[in-house]
Amino acid sequence: MPEFCDVAVPVPLDMVFTYRIPAGAIPVIGGRVLVPFRQQRLMGIVVDLHDREPKLTTKKIFNVVDSTPVLDDALLRLGRWIADYYLAPIGEVFRTMLPLTAEFKRVVGYRITEQGHTALHLAGVSGSSARSQRTPDEQAAEFRVLDYVAAASFEADGATNGKGAVQSAALPGAESSQLVRETTLRSATRVSRNILTGMVRKKWLSREDLSSQQDATRTVKVALLKSADGKLNANQQTVIDTLAAAGGKIPVQQLQSLEIPRSALSSLVRRGLIELVEEPADFTLSRAKPRRSPFEFDFNQAQKSALIRLREKVEERRFSGMLLHGVTGSGKTAVYLAGMRSVLESGRSAILLVPEIGLTPAVAADLHQIFGEEVAILHSALSDRERAEQWHRIRRGEARMVVGTRSAVFAPVSDLALVIVDEEHDASYKQEETPRYHARDVAVVRAKMANAVVVLGSATPSLESYFNAKKNKYALVELPDRVERRPLPEVEIVDMRLEFQETGHEQVISRKLASEIQQRLDLKEQVMILLNRRGYSPVVLCRTCGKKLECKNCAIALTHHKREHKMVCHYCGHTAPVPKSCVHCGSEYVYFLGTGSEKLEELLHGMFPQARIARLDRDTVRGHEDFERTLSALNEGELDLVVGTQMIAKGHDIHGVTLVGVVGADVALGLPDFRAAERTFQLLTQVAGRAGRGQSPGKVILQTYFQDHYAVQYAAQHDFVGFYDKELRFRSWMHYPPYSALANVLVRSNNLDDALRWYGTLGKWFNETRHEDVRVLGPAAAPIMRLKRDYRYHFVLKSPSREKLNTTLRAMLTHATQQKIPRTQVIVDVDAIWLM
Repeated sequence: MPEFCDVAVPVPLDMVFTYRIPAGAIPVIGGRVLVPFRQQRLMGIVVDLHDREPKLTTKKIFNVVDSTPVLDDALLRLGRWIADYYLAPIGEVFRTMLPLTAEFKRVVGYRITEQGHTALHLAGVSGSSARSQRTPDEQAAEFRVLDYVAAASFEADGATNGKGAVQSAALPGAESSQLVRETTLRSATRVSRNILTGMVRKKWLSREDLSSQQDATRTVKVALLKSADGKLNANQQTVIDTLAAAGGKIPVQQLQSLEIPRSALSSLVRRGLIELVEEPADFTLSRAKPRRSPFEFDFNQAQKSALIRLREKVEERRFSGMLLHGVTGSGKTAVYLAGMRSVLESGRSAILLVPEIGLTPAVAADLHQIFGEEVAILHSALSDRERAEQWHRIRRGEARMVVGTRSAVFAPVSDLALVIVDEEHDASYKQEETPRYHARDVAVVRAKMANAVVVLGSATPSLESYFNAKKNKYALVELPDRVERRPLPEVEIVDMRLEFQETGHEQVISRKLASEIQQRLDLKEQVMILLNRRGYSPVVLCRTCGKKLECKNCAIALTHHKREHKMVCHYCGHTAPVPKSCVHCGSEYVYFLGTGSEKLEELLHGMFPQARIARLDRDTVRGHEDFERTLSALNEGELDLVVGTQMIAKGHDIHGVTLVGVVGADVALGLPDFRAAERTFQLLTQVAGRAGRGQSPGKVILQTYFQDHYAVQYAAQHDFVGFYDKELRFRSWMHYPPYSALANVLVRSNNLDDALRWYGTLGKWFNETRHEDVRVLGPAAAPIMRLKRDYRYHFVLKSPSREKLNTTLRAMLTHATQQKIPRTQVIVDVDAIWLM
């Protein structure tokens, strides 16, 4: 047995760490181990076993978690590719690939030291002049912590006392001190983690990590009816009757929802009439109602041709890429499902990626209808335990059809035959934190490594994918018509400049759109209205001093949310009271400017009081159940009109919708981003595609102030190729993707001086170092200069050679390390989607 193992630990360092293997432990490559790292316990992945003794003293691993690999050779290879391509720490890549955080219980505790007892005594006696450099609030917070932890030391002995203290080996000189859990301590004393960290630095507290592996099995407590004999009061009889009606078995949570005291149940348990047991919890794959099976329809010739081609490529067992370009409503999903059914029948596996959590339940319901229990679902709206459960089902081979958002690309399926990326153009496939991978590109690489077929599908492909298809890197398969010969919706553009001239005031809903909505309501048809802006009013402006109310953490205006009666930052989540006067000058002339989806909903209620209206945005959709509930109501005809942000634009197949209105169709055109026109065209085309998917023809009203912009004009004409040709010319002139590889290097710090110094250091290096075929734009302040308390400056790098770009970025990171710039403060975003 080798003596050492190299472990990839989830920390922001581009290296692995060597640990000694203790006697009796048998780690495996690709398996997890619990290891000490600085003052913490972390779960890492074993990447190598060897007998090469390091020059430095090595620590021992605490314990081996897996006897078999959780990442097989193929997934380990994929993880290494991601780390290399996106310049991401390998440990953080593997952590992202494994949705098993539920199996690791993080327990951190604090213990008072002798110095802490002394500080507490001095504070109690005199306030301690040594503490005078901190604010009174900080002093009070520290005193609360010391007092709480000291008091915990004198509680009655036991495994856990009333203050959340854990008995363990005492520190030298603090024999009676106990460890208090961080969660308990912060909840009781209302202090931040920064306060606790500062107290550890002063040696008033010691911090210990007792994290360990835990069972992540989901269970539910169930009540079983044993007997109904004996005298019962009214509440007890209600419990017995409820159990009997349910067949003698019911979840305790359901019983507790009855309007009776809890003592009724506990009394019945004591008398032996009811028994409480733990049982494995059920998992509901989707609450969405399955749509009519796509196999009940006759495929048109284009669909048949696409399916034949897909099946042929799968049977070859060689890598092949296919771009399925079909207009909205052309039946792409039916082709996907038919291809997946062929894969399942051959005993192999497939993965279907969708861009939004909101699309997952509907697709999962379709797949469950067709494939039964062979389907697993993976997305971030699941709990940690649910994700772990689904992951293990896939790994055991119980589910060979996987549907999910971007992280589902890492599903541990065996014998992968087919990977499908639906709406491949969607920006949500790009992860905005480390590792900053793009799931579409990772899907292509995974398929290539597995000799599988990858299908990229969209009505509005990204320019990069369509460019690759035109260059024969992918096979281009077209679905030019809607199913059952349904026509594409008629699109009418309303010039809001002319609307203002004719009405004399600013309109949110134009006269034309209002008239069309009323017509659809009279005909009992359904309407969708898109406004891609949340909240009630996006800007609060003072008419006296001209300043706007900004987030204290970001260089972004706070948005007014009327229903919640607060101002909200949509980037960091900071909230503030709704101002009655200007916070800058005190003037009472505060003006709420602009319209968000909440205000639009209110306006529509006023215009159409008899209509049943719902809103779909991040404020009304807190989880996948909320989304399913609203879409189900829309499908069942229980709603007349839905207003929402871009989440209503993607992939929904609602046959009753015959009118789509777009308010503020051109908002994104003003952003300082070379992809602004492409995003606008995609959004307009996608939302227009929600109209006329049933038997009745559809219509789209686009309200815009820039009706002559080519993105708006081509979207109105449903002309993707025309837009592609024009946009491609601009990209070629400016050497933007797909004509070059692009990376965004962001330097950030919550200290402005540090941010300026670091970006100056890197700017000097870029200027003084020769970079063959790499063009560097910047340094410059990021368009959003301050975000989540960090000041932000960036460089944009472009190169026709990905290899040379990668070499330059690696050299830059090496220089940053040599200059003591923290790795976490230099963000490298390869193939960046968002440059703000």
